[in-house]
Amino acid sequence: MARKVTISKDIILDAALKMLIRDGYSSVNIKTLAEEIGCSTQPIVWHFENMDGLRKALAVYASEYASSKSSSKKQNPAEVFEDMGGAYVRMAMKEPNLFRFLYLGESPLGKPYDLKDISKNKETEKMAAGIASITGISVEAAARCIRNTVIYSHGIATMIATGVYKAPEKKIMAMIKEASESFLLKEGGSLHE
Repeated sequence: MARKVTISKDIILDAALKMLIRDGYSSVNIKTLAEEIGCSTQPIVWHFENMDGLRKALAVYASEYASSKSSSKKQNPAEVFEDMGGAYVRMAMKEPNLFRFLYLGESPLGKPYDLKDISKNKETEKMAAGIASITGISVEAAARCIRNTVIYSHGIATMIATGVYKAPEKKIMAMIKEASESFLLKEGGSLHE
C-alpha cells in the first residue's frame, strides 16, 4: 500500500517563499527547505522531482504572491497605477530578497517583463486609455508616461533593494509621483483641473 503524502505542495512552496523572503534565493535548496519544514527531503522530491522543478514552481508562486500584493481596489486609472508602483517600491523596501528574485534576474523564469512590451499589454493599454481620458492626452502619450514612470520607479526600487539608496517610503513615493507628473506634463497633460 502506498504511503499517504502529508506534506502538501502548498506547504513546501509557502516555506520556500518564506525562506526566499527572509534569507534570499540562494538559501533555498531541497535540504534546507526540508529542515525548515521539519521533514525529510522525500516530499519535496516527490512533488518537484529535483531542484530545477522546485525553482520553477517557486518562481511562479512568488510571482503570484507579488501580484496579489500589488492589486488595487480603486477605479481611477491614475490611482491604480500609483498603487501598483507603491506596492513595487514597498516590496523593494520590505522584501528586498523577493524583489531581487523577481525583478533582478535571480528567477529561473527569466525577465518578468520586456520593456518594449510594457505599454503594449492589455492591462497597460486599459490603464493608458483611462489616464488619457482623465488627462486629455492621447493613449500613446499616456502609455509613454506609464513606461517612463515604470523605468524611473524600477531604478529607485533597484537602488533600494540593493542597499544603494535609503529613504522613508513617503519621500520615495513623492519622488515617483513628481517624476510621473513631469512625464505627464511633457506630454501636455495634467491630473489637476
